[in-house]
Amino acid sequence: MCSGAVGALSNYIERAGVATTTISLIKEQTEKVGVPRGLWVPFPLGRPLGSATDPEFQKGVMRAAFDLLSTATGPTIADYPHEAPDAEEAGHWACPLNLAPAEDDTSLGGRLSSEVARLKTWAYQTRAERGRTLFGASGAGRDGIDAVTAALAHIAESGDIADPPPGEVEWAFPMPLLIRHLADDLRTVYHEAIAAQPGSVAPNHDALNDWIFGGTALGEALTRVADHLTEAVAEDPVAGLVRGFLIPEGRYKGGSAF
Repeated sequence: MCSGAVGALSNYIERAGVATTTISLIKEQTEKVGVPRGLWVPFPLGRPLGSATDPEFQKGVMRAAFDLLSTATGPTIADYPHEAPDAEEAGHWACPLNLAPAEDDTSLGGRLSSEVARLKTWAYQTRAERGRTLFGASGAGRDGIDAVTAALAHIAESGDIADPPPGEVEWAFPMPLLIRHLADDLRTVYHEAIAAQPGSVAPNHDALNDWIFGGTALGEALTRVADHLTEAVAEDPVAGLVRGFLIPEGRYKGGSAF
């Protein structure tokens, strides 16, 4: 799989006389690295082989990547032409929760806090059923939802991407890298809340992002933070990397956030 480090490593291996091929989820990043051979796939981050339940489809992706070893005559980034089989599922999904802001939620921080408060009970239900959670990567711990919410709201409203958010949490990462993990933790809350909702239709990756970036306070906060990161890219290239992890492909000003 192609990340910046893997892409650089593939060039090093090629110079030793061993042919390489990679699978890329972020085309712009792969182009910047300049891999010898890369297959760009139109799948969500974390799913480089597409459908998690279709081994034949996964084999097709791998075959296409390995085929580049015999067909690419120069540095190549080929596009995989097929969507994952489950990409069309849940295309008409709609969030069953009413997250309309209260009349007194005027600030972004207030609206985000109110929104998360309405989701927490459902997220805790999913945790109890699964016996686990992905929340806590930021260092806030399993019960630090309010602290993470306040931290992301502070960054969005203040524009401060250099100093750690105020509070008593011992964050696991420095700024601005911490921002990525704050966002991941809050996304986990939203995803776990949706998982607890009744009904047999679950949203796919695109449907979830349509919901988050199409009308939630979280989507608004992430976009505002991305704007702050954009302003800092010239002085801190890490800010651009964090922005890319913060906003999904095609969701930032009509294009890629990388």
